[in-house]
Amino acid sequence: MLYYLFQYLDRAFDFPGAGVFQYITFRSALAFIFSLGFATIYGKKIINFLRNQQVGETVRELGLEGQQQKAGTPTMGGIIIILATLIPVFLLARLENVYIILLVITTIWMGTIGFIDDYIKIFKKDKEGLKGRFKVLGQVGLGLIVGSILYFSPNVTVRKDTLKERVKTEIGFDASSLNEKSTATTIPFLKNNEFDYADVLSFMGDGYEKYSWLIFIPFVILIITAVSNGANLTDGIDGLAAGTSAISVLALGVFAFVSGNVIFSDYLNVMYIPNSGEMTIFIAAFVGALVGFLWYNTYPATVFMGDTGSLTIGGIIAVIAISIRKELLIPVLCGIFLAENLSVILQVSYFKYTKKKFGEGKRIFLMSPLHHHYQKKGYHESKIVTRFWIVAIFLAIFSLVSLKLR
Repeated sequence: MLYYLFQYLDRAFDFPGAGVFQYITFRSALAFIFSLGFATIYGKKIINFLRNQQVGETVRELGLEGQQQKAGTPTMGGIIIILATLIPVFLLARLENVYIILLVITTIWMGTIGFIDDYIKIFKKDKEGLKGRFKVLGQVGLGLIVGSILYFSPNVTVRKDTLKERVKTEIGFDASSLNEKSTATTIPFLKNNEFDYADVLSFMGDGYEKYSWLIFIPFVILIITAVSNGANLTDGIDGLAAGTSAISVLALGVFAFVSGNVIFSDYLNVMYIPNSGEMTIFIAAFVGALVGFLWYNTYPATVFMGDTGSLTIGGIIAVIAISIRKELLIPVLCGIFLAENLSVILQVSYFKYTKKKFGEGKRIFLMSPLHHHYQKKGYHESKIVTRFWIVAIFLAIFSLVSLKLR
């Protein structure tokens, strides 16, 4: 809303300094400062409110060191992340932007699912929370919404030949006419690295492109479900999910800024996505919210994010990556989430296989998800978190290298 106010002041009264609000970099910096300030200043008040409402963590006995000391710690702290993200976005972003609309929908939608899950665990005294099938149904529903908007909305376009656009602009050509609807995405680390989901249906003959939504939308659903579940599994020890997510999201912010800037995208020879740069404001606010939340969530945590936070984080990361056509980079950029997901899948599958074959289930890890395996080995959780952060930093830098390394 501040964006529209200062835009009006600049146009109507030539108000000094109002013009800086047109710059994405300026608004992104303000969004980060606002969200970080809100999370750190008002986070304590929200934590006290949760404590007064007896919104405490229910701990299951898993035989982990220091586990019982966490019982009663306020949970549902994801509310801090959600509020600290959305308030700066409503103040500073262009709210008519289709990508901002998508991210706001994602935040509220996944936050609601997580809130219901936490509510059932805490107030209904059901440790299982929301049934898994309802969580998946909610994730599928969000995937349908996101995939449909990205596929059918006329405001979601790409422009592949930015050099041609610049040349034609110089001679009075309308550059917007070069925008095109496309289901193309980017394959990282490869030259000529574009892949179009529509090509999967090329065997259907002429006109196959109009059916590309049959491939694109299910793939969006798969990514949102996988990443949100990965973030949920990663949220097991103090500061792990928030810290690794902040690192990954920061890298996505670089990709979003480059993809939405015609000059940088041309220089780096990446797909230019008109209007996607506005996501940088949301990303800056989101990173600020995560860092501010870490103030209270690092060991020993005084608040947990709960599913209210973890499901929201995963959904936002997935939608950002899909929107900037970097979803195929997720296995690298979100390698921590992938490892946590795979550790659970492998553990459960191997246990069932060995139990069926030998009559006794065996395990690959001492415990899953992966961070609990290291806890069982005797590592202190703060050491585990720090090392996972280091891995996340390496993966983020390696992902950014894909801008030039092909």
